[in-house]
Amino acid sequence: MKMHAYIAGGGMTRFGKFLDRGLKSLAAEAVDAALADAAIGRSEIQAAYCGTAAAGVMTGQVVIPGEVVLRGMGIGRIPVVNTENACATSSTAFQQAATMITLGVYDVVLVVGFEKLFSEDKARTFSVFSGAVDVEDKERVLADIARNMRETGSKSDISEAGSKRSLFMDVYGAMARSYMKETGATQRHFAMVSEKNSFHGSLNPRAQYRDHVSVEQVLGAPLIVDPMTLPMCAPIGDGAAALVLVSEKKARQMGLKDKVRVLSSALATGWDYALGEAEPVAQYTARLAYEEAGVGPADIDVVELHDAAAPAEVIYYEYLGLAEKGEGVSLLESGATRLGGRVPVNPSGGLLRKGHPVGATGCAQLVELCDQLRGRCGPRQVEAARTALAENGGGYLGSDVAAIVVTLLQNEG
Repeated sequence: MKMHAYIAGGGMTRFGKFLDRGLKSLAAEAVDAALADAAIGRSEIQAAYCGTAAAGVMTGQVVIPGEVVLRGMGIGRIPVVNTENACATSSTAFQQAATMITLGVYDVVLVVGFEKLFSEDKARTFSVFSGAVDVEDKERVLADIARNMRETGSKSDISEAGSKRSLFMDVYGAMARSYMKETGATQRHFAMVSEKNSFHGSLNPRAQYRDHVSVEQVLGAPLIVDPMTLPMCAPIGDGAAALVLVSEKKARQMGLKDKVRVLSSALATGWDYALGEAEPVAQYTARLAYEEAGVGPADIDVVELHDAAAPAEVIYYEYLGLAEKGEGVSLLESGATRLGGRVPVNPSGGLLRKGHPVGATGCAQLVELCDQLRGRCGPRQVEAARTALAENGGGYLGSDVAAIVVTLLQNEG
């Protein structure tokens, strides 16, 4: 009989600009909140999976970031595993931790993601994203983006990629322009995503940005790269998020109520295939997660997905099976993905408004969904939410995402 992992508690910092705080301070705040939420003592933790993607570049803390932040809290002796997997860093940590509990190795595991991206030196921050591609093949990446610009009539300046803006905004810009050409989606549709998520974020006290911006304000903002204006691009941030996972046996011993079970957590990486020859990596990973969980897209009540750029949300509606191919815009226009709709997406505000401290993002999505499934989200609560999906991807190789995790959670009551 298969065992299951449960989320016993979660916690996170507000995401934002914290130049006066270090990784240890941010991580400790999130971990203490998660342990308190789970009513678990530090001495009960049997292992920890820690994720940070940019610490080596931004702070110089290499090799042992997890050990450092936990030792700063007086937590030692236990196995500590560090993960680094682009924007999917802490969701990878979560997937590994859940797997170890499911295999019966541990009963109590801590997962924490933490990151500092703000710096007085913007070039240092941009270098984190420029390094999330094959650096030995970077010229081909830029050439592919330039070719897309020519084919779609974009006037953006490719020379600014990685120097005046994150290289990934150019990657997402190319994806958006191709999607527009294939489906008839417009810049206004992407602005609708930003407006929706800004409304959701305005209800989230832990969001980096809490102002509600209109579609017209989004369209009138400075253009970053065609077709994306500033509010269509996720901001960088500092912050941390943590979760406590327990085994079924431990959950029973604790008398855990509102049990949030990990139905599945699928981790995959991209591979080389010609366009049209295989399903995109995100679609493949979602299929694995659905099959393992025994549920389908129609069963999902709430979603947190990786909207590092507004167009990605519409495109991923289709990859996750929330909409048929080419119907992402129709789903958006229907209002189904807004609070009060059939399947609200990014009720936290998403990366666009909650913020995107890379190593903390995956855990933060899961903290939000756990709170949703427990009915603890106040004005942004999704009514009667029982089954949730998180999609967290990062890096770019070939023509697709480098690493991605799709996780399905369910409240068993």
